[in-house]
Amino acid sequence: LTRREEGMPYDSSLDQQLFSKFIDMPNGRLIVSVYSYNNGPKKLQISREIKGKDGSLVFAKLGRLSKEELEGITPFLKEAQAAME
Repeated sequence: LTRREEGMPYDSSLDQQLFSKFIDMPNGRLIVSVYSYNNGPKKLQISREIKGKDGSLVFAKLGRLSKEELEGITPFLKEAQAAME
């Protein structure tokens, strides 16, 4: 059974960030990270933060990437891949 099937809640203290880099874009930033939960498999996460009306960064759905965004995070993807080995 998985943790979810066993009814065990997510515990943020067990989530270990192994790698993280971001690129600033005109309307926010993209973040490439590698995490391991409870010493489990390493997993890649790509996140987007957009600038709110007050200028602060807030989490947003990743959605689609523009060519410029993809080109910006490609070097980070290679680094993240190395961090997963």
